[in-house]
Amino acid sequence: MNDWHSWAAVAVFVGAYALIISEKIHRVAVALGGAGLMLAIGATDDVSAFHSEDTGVDWNVIFLLMGMMVIVGVLKKTGMFEYLAIWAVKRARAQPFRVMAMLVVITAVTSALLDNVTTVLLIAPVTLLVCERLAVPSAPFLIAEVMASNIGGTATLVGDPPNIIIASRAGLTFNDFLVHLAPLIVALVVVLLGLCRFMFRAVLRFDEDRAAEIMALEEGEAIRDPRMLAQGLVVLGLVVTGFVLHPVLHYAPSVVALLGAGLLVAVSAVETGDVLAEVEWPTLAFFGGLFIMIGGLIETGVIDRISQALAGVIGGTDFGSSG
Repeated sequence: MNDWHSWAAVAVFVGAYALIISEKIHRVAVALGGAGLMLAIGATDDVSAFHSEDTGVDWNVIFLLMGMMVIVGVLKKTGMFEYLAIWAVKRARAQPFRVMAMLVVITAVTSALLDNVTTVLLIAPVTLLVCERLAVPSAPFLIAEVMASNIGGTATLVGDPPNIIIASRAGLTFNDFLVHLAPLIVALVVVLLGLCRFMFRAVLRFDEDRAAEIMALEEGEAIRDPRMLAQGLVVLGLVVTGFVLHPVLHYAPSVVALLGAGLLVAVSAVETGDVLAEVEWPTLAFFGGLFIMIGGLIETGVIDRISQALAGVIGGTDFGSSG
């Protein structure tokens, strides 16, 4: 790397990641600041940053995330997640480990279809209530749910933002992720449950009186808007069907998600402003900034040189990036 643009781009990227890791400055501010510096030093330009398929912002990722966030925002208002948690506890007869297993499975499955961070944020408050009623520590349950969310989110294209980015760049479909990763994820969830049973066995004690209290909860009371719930589930089913039928329909996942989000907002009684407030705009801005910073590294040839060096070390062929 002999030209100053390359060294400057590396300095901006490394400095930005150091600040993100230190958490001294908010990650969104760092990502946007780093993107601005990449543009200011000429490592990339506005055309490449916003319009290039190879080195610019991947709008398919941004709009897929936004569409799914809108759908989750509507479902959140219906009380569906609280219903699922209470239903799971009652099906498990308030046995602590059975409750944990049900919540882990629900979290994993839900995280495969919706945003995993949002899933945990919605399940966690009910988990705290359940643990209080059962007189068991909440930490083991929350740890298990976070692990289940990360594992379950890996199963599908839409389950985790990195999956979306990889799919967009590599041309992978929803079915590619589902076929190759879902069986492994099922096995990992089983392993997770086994580990939870072993690690938390000392705190998962059954209290018959406490169990009677929690069995008295009515899950139906958690549903705040049955009509909106039905609409949300139908639209979510259509969106997932659209993902699966990509080889036939040839609609990009971002288009399917936006169509579903638009349909759900149109047919439901939800206020558009309220739903848009549920979108995690800082997350979208963060990814936009990262795309521009990485684009700067590609434009200046940094990624190409690193890939060539790695190929030389491992004795492989040149798999350098275009840019």
